[in-house]
Amino acid sequence: MVKLIAMYERPADEAAFFEHYDTVHAPLARRVPGVQKLVVNKVTADAFGGEPRYVLIAEMHFANRATFDAAMKSPENRALGADLMSFAKGIVTVLFADSTEA
Repeated sequence: MVKLIAMYERPADEAAFFEHYDTVHAPLARRVPGVQKLVVNKVTADAFGGEPRYVLIAEMHFANRATFDAAMKSPENRALGADLMSFAKGIVTVLFADSTEA
């Protein structure tokens, strides 16, 4: 499995951020071809105390590298990326990971 993982730092306006994420961005992510599952983790606490660095960590799951590569080239993914930069530029880190169950 291949995952795209997006980690969002605390935005200036959390209410507006979550409203946009839930009503615009997540639906766009679900339209990317080949995405098997979208997992949205809303961070509630830091295990070591203090304010958590991230408020949301999202995972897009793809069956394999070929499916992932095709998805990344799709018009739907380009629309997702454009939306990402419209509301989360400067507060998001995007990672790609090969994932196996331990």
